[in-house]
Amino acid sequence: MRAKVRSGVAFLLAITVVGSILIGGVVAPGIAAGPPTIKPKNPPYRIDLANSFIGNTWRIEMENLFKAGVQMPPYKGLVKAEVFNSGNNVPAQIQQMDNLITSKVDAIVINAASPTGLNGVIGQACAAGILVVSYDNVVTAPCAVKVNTDQFKFGEQLAEFIVKELNGKGNVVMDTGVPGTHVDEQRNAGADSVWKKNPGIKVLTRFSGMWDSATSEQKIAPLLSTFPKIDGVWAQGGTDGVINAFIKAHRKLPVIAGEAENGFRVAMVKYKSQGFRGLSIGQPPFLVLISLALAVEVLQGKRKAEDITIPFPVVTSDDVKEGATAFPKLPSSFFDDFTGADAPICVEAAQTGKPCSGELKIRLP
Repeated sequence: MRAKVRSGVAFLLAITVVGSILIGGVVAPGIAAGPPTIKPKNPPYRIDLANSFIGNTWRIEMENLFKAGVQMPPYKGLVKAEVFNSGNNVPAQIQQMDNLITSKVDAIVINAASPTGLNGVIGQACAAGILVVSYDNVVTAPCAVKVNTDQFKFGEQLAEFIVKELNGKGNVVMDTGVPGTHVDEQRNAGADSVWKKNPGIKVLTRFSGMWDSATSEQKIAPLLSTFPKIDGVWAQGGTDGVINAFIKAHRKLPVIAGEAENGFRVAMVKYKSQGFRGLSIGQPPFLVLISLALAVEVLQGKRKAEDITIPFPVVTSDDVKEGATAFPKLPSSFFDDFTGADAPICVEAAQTGKPCSGELKIRLP
């Protein structure tokens, strides 16, 4: 595939000064402390997507956006791209990265299986003059450029909503993400920081729903008989699966703070009149497109290799709106977050990986 980058959506920028590169916690000798200086190159650029876990809707949607984006102008004439998946397997992703280094790609856009386990091979990529853009599950290697939201804030914000809605007292269940990933660790830490300040909140149990709707539904279903009183659910993902489990068990929906799955937001609309309270925060799948746009502009010499942080698209029971942030005709597990954030790409691209009509316009700050 080929492609190119352009602009149209405003995001917040957080520039981070990075230090010396770590490999297994040790400063790697001979490697620059920070992203490599990339000399402008002539297109087409070889920019490959190195993804880890692919077992949920968010990852599929994210990859579809990348596949569609690189087929749309202006990227179509600027980029040659391939997509690789290694599973949630650090050694496999290291091998994946080794292969890309050997192939002498210009840039690697990576959703990592581990925040630290890939630092060594990322250091090798940087030393070879390859731009590494880490997004979503970001790595700690200082030579990688990071594109992300504030994951600690994600967990914190969900927990704060539950505390407020329950007036600081109640039983909560936590649906966590893929174990060992930076996102999961930071989100859990954010939630735990809030629980610690609110001793009236009792966390009954936590389970890994793997950011997946079916897995979350399967794992929370037996807990509904184990725990007759659940006042709130804190969910990193698979929130529509949580909703389904409560409905099938004929249980009243508790306060739920979770991700941006369409089924969750549709339920927020449907059950609003019955007093259902929910908060939906999106980890945008279009982070991959921000990463792509950043990589191209760095390779073009238009900007320095610097980190970017973007805000979460947020929807609550008070402002959720059918046709704008909730879509009854779309699958329950579809992620709505970019639709509410004026993302510059069509819904069909996220569903199928096929390009939209017109140009892909991404404005980086």
